[in-house]
Parts: sequence; structure tokens; C-alpha cells
Amino acid sequence: MAGLGLGARYALDPACTGRSPKAPLRIDLSGRAALVTGASGELGRTIARTLAACGADVALHYHQGRERALAVERDIVALGVRSTVVQGDVTSADSVRAMKLAVDAALGPIDVLVLSAVSQYRWQRVLEQPIEDFEGQFRSSVAHCVLLAQAFVPAMIERGRGRVIGINTECVMQAFEHQGAYVSGKRGMDGVMRVLAREVGSHQITVNQVAPGWMVSDKFRAAGTERQPDYEREVPMRRRGYDQDVANAVAFLASDLAGFITGVYLPVCGGNVMPGI
Repeated sequence: MAGLGLGARYALDPACTGRSPKAPLRIDLSGRAALVTGASGELGRTIARTLAACGADVALHYHQGRERALAVERDIVALGVRSTVVQGDVTSADSVRAMKLAVDAALGPIDVLVLSAVSQYRWQRVLEQPIEDFEGQFRSSVAHCVLLAQAFVPAMIERGRGRVIGINTECVMQAFEHQGAYVSGKRGMDGVMRVLAREVGSHQITVNQVAPGWMVSDKFRAAGTERQPDYEREVPMRRRGYDQDVANAVAFLASDLAGFITGVYLPVCGGNVMPGI
């Protein structure tokens, strides 16, 4: 297996592009194995399919969406790469250990770890938000990252290569009302990921975050609600992005092209938030 960071292997090919038909860049992840948590979710499904289209074998984690995960697995196997489906609670150490055993047995050591799972909660003002919502977001954002890193990164250290990619959000920079629990959890995730980047960088492991805006995904297509004028008018590009835009960023960070990029919080939101220097 070619190691991450041993040189680029790219060609112009539309297989992994998203939407542009004009000489797209083909990212080659063949020979790599990836685990996507939350792979039955809106963004997770597209991320998993895109990594597979780039040639990676993909383990698909789900918590409750088994049928959706199995549908993604069928799509991935049809591309000629390996896939497996694993159920688990990413906030439970015992469950994560069981997931690791299942993934290792099916695909072997993981090269790319994508942390996409997220829990839902009620959007309320801080003064009205139950503390359980804050605790839940901490577990799904921070404990999730810590437990998965503890399970899968040691094998990356042994091989001297690896990618860890967390899905964060533009909300951490906006801090709008009703977002208290979500923002607190995702800001905690940001801290863990930056510290981890420093701790494992010497092993040629990169740790980065992709921060989507309010993206168009399957549920919006099905409902016919892709357009959201109130949101779009605040975005410099004057439109919403797509789930595929997020997946493309993940594929880039998983590739040799991003071999010297780590500790990054990368907004994929049409400029709706812009980190300063």
C-alpha cells in the first residue's frame, strides 16, 4: 500500500468531482481504508460514496439508520471497492472498541478517519436549554472525537501515516441565538482536534476539520426546499452549497495533496464565515 504523503497520483477524470464537467481533478485513494462515522446521515452518505468513488475501501458507521447505511454499502460495492457496515454508539467506549474489532476484521487498519456523526437536540435559548442537551452535544462532539481517535489513531502511528477529518460547522464562528448547546459542543471538538494535530503530527498524521454551512442534501431535495433566500442573501456567493462540496473537501484532505496541511478549520460555506489572521 502506498503511504499517505509519498507523492501525488492524480489524473483528470470526472469520477470524484461533484458537479463540474470541465477537466476535474481526480483524487486517487485506492489502497486506502476509511471509516466514516454517521455514514447513514445527510452528509455522511455523500462523504462515504465520494471516498469510495476515489478508490477507498469504506467502513460505514451508523447508530440507528441501518437501512440507509446498507443502501450506501450497496452503492459502494458496486464501485468495485470493499465496504462494511458497523453499528455503534460513538459516545460509548465499549461500543467504539467493538466497532474497531469489526472494522479491523473487515478492512484491516484504517488510513482515513472521518468523524461525521452528530446528535440532534432542541434549538433553544441558553437560559431555557436543559443541561442534558449541553451534555449530549459534548458527548457527540468531544467524546466522539476522543474515543474514535484513541481507538484508531494508534495503528496510524505504528504505520507512520494517517488522516483524521472532523465535520464541524460554520455555527461555531457565528454563535447565533438558540445554538448554545451545538456551538459549545463543536467548539470543544475544535479544541480537541487542534491539540491532537500537534500531538500526532510527528507521525505524519494530519488532523483537520471541514466546517459546512447550511448545505443542500437529500432531505432538502426531496422536500423541494433547496432555496433559502433569507440565508442565501447573507452568503457572499449568494447560494447554498451542496453535500458534494463537503465531500470533495474531505476527499482532498484525505489525499496526498493535503500531506502538509494539518490543524485546519476549513469552512465550506461560500464565504459565509471567514476565519481571520
